[in-house]
Amino acid sequence: MPERRTVALVTLGCARNEVDSEELAGRLAADGWDLVEDAAAADVAVVNTCGFVEAAKKDSVDALLEANDLKDHGKTQAVVAVGCMAERYGKDLAEALPEADGILGFDDYADISDRLQTILNGGIHASHTPRDRRKLLPISPAERQETPGVALPGHAQDTPPEDLPEGVAPVSGPRAPLRRRLGNSPVASVKLASGCDRRCSFCAIPSFRGSFISRRPSDVLGETRWLAGQGVKEVMLVSENNTSYGKDLGDIRLLETLLPELADVEGIERIRVSYLQPAEMRPGLIDVLTSTPKVAPYFDLSFQHSAPGVLRAMRRFGDTDRFLELLDTIRGKAPQAGVRSNFIVGFPGESESDLAELERFLTGARLDAIGVFGYSDEDGTEAVGYGNKLDADVIAERLEHISRLAEELTAQRAEERLGETLSVLVESVDGEDGAVGRAAHQAPETDGQVMFTAGEGLVPGRMVVAKVVGTEGVDLVAECLGEEAAR
Repeated sequence: MPERRTVALVTLGCARNEVDSEELAGRLAADGWDLVEDAAAADVAVVNTCGFVEAAKKDSVDALLEANDLKDHGKTQAVVAVGCMAERYGKDLAEALPEADGILGFDDYADISDRLQTILNGGIHASHTPRDRRKLLPISPAERQETPGVALPGHAQDTPPEDLPEGVAPVSGPRAPLRRRLGNSPVASVKLASGCDRRCSFCAIPSFRGSFISRRPSDVLGETRWLAGQGVKEVMLVSENNTSYGKDLGDIRLLETLLPELADVEGIERIRVSYLQPAEMRPGLIDVLTSTPKVAPYFDLSFQHSAPGVLRAMRRFGDTDRFLELLDTIRGKAPQAGVRSNFIVGFPGESESDLAELERFLTGARLDAIGVFGYSDEDGTEAVGYGNKLDADVIAERLEHISRLAEELTAQRAEERLGETLSVLVESVDGEDGAVGRAAHQAPETDGQVMFTAGEGLVPGRMVVAKVVGTEGVDLVAECLGEEAAR
């Protein structure tokens, strides 16, 4: 009997990449590969890269080089790049990074097993020439669902094997992917859609992720039920823009209908929605997010800035006062609601008064988590051609200033929660760090966490009631009051 092939998946970037990695894991497991956690113990190390901003791309290159070093003193025979950076740069990345044995784009995902075997056998798979993936689907969203032959991570279209190995998600529809969990966290992400129809002048994501296309509700529900059967307690819905969900299915309000159905899935304790566009927020969606049992009143709102002139240059909408009104509306319905956002400073043409306007918004917004990035040119974006570029040292100074302000403001927001009683999902319990979990206003990875004063009796995956008794920056210190009653 031939020795089974082994593969390790190293995932960088956002939760969408994590879902893509589990889809690749499902395909590989179904085709006879053994998945291992340690890249040094694998025949092939597959690095799922991020191509969002320069820092993320550098991390991806570093991960590929680190994996390549394993070929000198580990079992690893080949290192392969997949994901956004591989899709975005294709053969250019292959030429610039000869240490990678293969650069595979999204079109290779359906045949990932064959691609890896070819590379493992010493063959060469030609890297693709990057193309604008927005042009692969019809302009009209209503015509996209039936478009054949377009690779869409999270929307697998091939026929699955009849006998799937244990731990691989059953496929229940033409766009439902194979999936195998990588890890045993009580939290998992589910893709609502892929791609984006917005044309923000600083963002290259639509060019390599493609136009927006929703997954069918039945597939989202089926995958959520499967995850519940795998022990998942919290599901986070991800895409490039969740507020657009359903527009290509004939119902822009489909998310409002789907959320209560997901919350009713047996075993699921919390549903969280990420990646919301402020300009697309609807009263009905706010109502569902703030009043549906088991749906977290959590608002991951992509503000990016609040000065009107900067927002227009970004091809976005809104201003400080309208954004503050939106937050007032949300908190009027759910006072404990969590809100996070990201911001870009140093955008071309950003003035001192624009920066002051952003400070005014941040000071009044009471955000729970804030990400701040300094502007950098991204290949293929409109903003690359803008004049009035700020000097790098000015951008760095503004980044440091706003980051420091954000740290102070989020720490103050955490202090406002002293005395609150929260529902907390226990995520880990160990001797060194004690028991750690997250409340409804805290998403995985990006936001703060809850540290329990005592871990006795706490079990990962358990939902408990806790009272906030202290803070450490954005993190909360809480006393467990007992297990939450069944909802």
